[in-house]
Amino acid sequence: MAKHLRVTEPTQVRNPRRALIRTIFAAVVSLAAITPFIVGALGVATTGGVWAAVLAVAGAITRVMALPGVNAWIESYVPWLAPENTNETIS
Repeated sequence: MAKHLRVTEPTQVRNPRRALIRTIFAAVVSLAAITPFIVGALGVATTGGVWAAVLAVAGAITRVMALPGVNAWIESYVPWLAPENTNETIS
């Protein structure tokens, strides 16, 4: 029997929590690398508030972009930001 391909929703739409966790992880790694520069530029003694704010904003943006309606809007108006659809093989 022939195999067929079925186009499904992007993984960001199917698994928004995974996309959120991956974005927060990427933000943590990035912040860890630039924390000394942030502290020096802001002249603050602690960076806890800066970290919390950046992680909250990054997580919120990722979660909103994973909504099906927002994803459809992105595909229509800013396709270069749209996630690629995945193809599944059906036997």
